Amino acid sequence: MKITQSFTSVAYPQANGQTKVVNRIIIQALKTRLQGKGKVYGSEAVLPVEIGKTSSRVESYPDDNDQSRAMELDLVEEKRDRAFIRMEAYRNRVMNSYNKRVRIRDFQVEDLVMKKFNPARNVGKLEARWEGPYKITRRVSTGSFYLEDAQGRLLKRPWTVFNLKKYYA
Repeated sequence: MKITQSFTSVAYPQANGQTKVVNRIIIQALKTRLQGKGKVYGSEAVLPVEIGKTSSRVESYPDDNDQSRAMELDLVEEKRDRAFIRMEAYRNRVMNSYNKRVRIRDFQVEDLVMKKFNPARNVGKLEARWEGPYKITRRVSTGSFYLEDAQGRLLKRPWTVFNLKKYYA
């Protein structure tokens, strides 16, 4: 008997290089932060702790900054309102676009309908997909109906409009 045992690695060789690159980037970011350079895009960073103390950057703000900041805060609600109006207009456009393609199927009590055939086995290509006719006896809710067959027997559960289609005699 020639039985050989071979060992394989569960590592994904293509990802090994990516892991090293990501680790290098993380280490560089940590080193930069720990060295305390404090520069963000070439200027001094303002940390939340420093907001209580004035830094040189905060001291160099123009005098009318408080007024412009107050005006920006007053306009925030107006900007939100405009964004909400744009969002509602977009939602209406999407809804109208969708509703153009929707065919409304509404049935009344006493209408004859066909129901979708749901067999336990696979249905062949040439076999019937619909069975019936059935008569609608009662509307349960929007788009849901109780049916009765030709012998007058009620079906056990309600059927939705998605599983029904009009029967033309």
